[in-house]
Amino acid sequence: MAEPEWRHPGYTPRRAAGLTGYERVLIRAGLSPVAGIDEAGRGACAGPLVVAAVMLNPAKLSRLTGIADSKQLTPAAREEAYEEVMRTALGWHRVIIPANQIDSCGLHVCNIEGMRRALAGLSPRPGYVLTDGFPVRGLAVPALAMWKGDEVAACVAAASIVAKVTRDRIMTELSERYPDYGFARHKGYSTRSHMRALTEHGPCPEHRASFANVMGLAQRGADTDTQDGWVDDIPEDDDLAGLVPEQMRSGELLDEELSYG
Repeated sequence: MAEPEWRHPGYTPRRAAGLTGYERVLIRAGLSPVAGIDEAGRGACAGPLVVAAVMLNPAKLSRLTGIADSKQLTPAAREEAYEEVMRTALGWHRVIIPANQIDSCGLHVCNIEGMRRALAGLSPRPGYVLTDGFPVRGLAVPALAMWKGDEVAACVAAASIVAKVTRDRIMTELSERYPDYGFARHKGYSTRSHMRALTEHGPCPEHRASFANVMGLAQRGADTDTQDGWVDDIPEDDDLAGLVPEQMRSGELLDEELSYG
């Protein structure tokens, strides 16, 4: 009977360690600080793509309480988690890529470039990077792509929270600028009410003109009640529908690198 492969016990993530397990193992291996990268708004047809990179302070990992995958948090809990990330982060950086740049370069290209820029903006330089979903070449730092990384690594969950809260605040501000579309409610995703508004009013400058549903509705005035692929509007207390109490103007978000105009 073959003996099982030996692995150093100090470098083996344990499920009991929770979200901080991967960071603790990498820290013990001398690869600190550990950065997590995630994005928000990839699936929306309006508004920017927001990419964030976060390094949590290793000395404060045991005190984390509210950090989880941003999609699993209520809007109020996500705001509290955002403040916790700001208190416990060793460093963080966010990049906002506007709709017109997504149209010009393509969503995936913008996503990858945004991850590189978010990482490049971190100080101090991380010793290791965890990314959510897919690998990113050219990071110049050892990295691991994690399936559903925001559910298994605290630094990726923290990046998800920063990206999501930043984008929600922007979409709430855009709802005031373009009140016909209800951006504060659906955050630019393809709900039925959003598609009805898009059919009635046509796209605004914040819509991604390269997306098929935006282009198609603008040209055809489609029947929004019979289209496949759209989701019903989310109840007011759901993840996509909450309004943040403290709205931030896009100009105020430029305390870090943001390309949002």
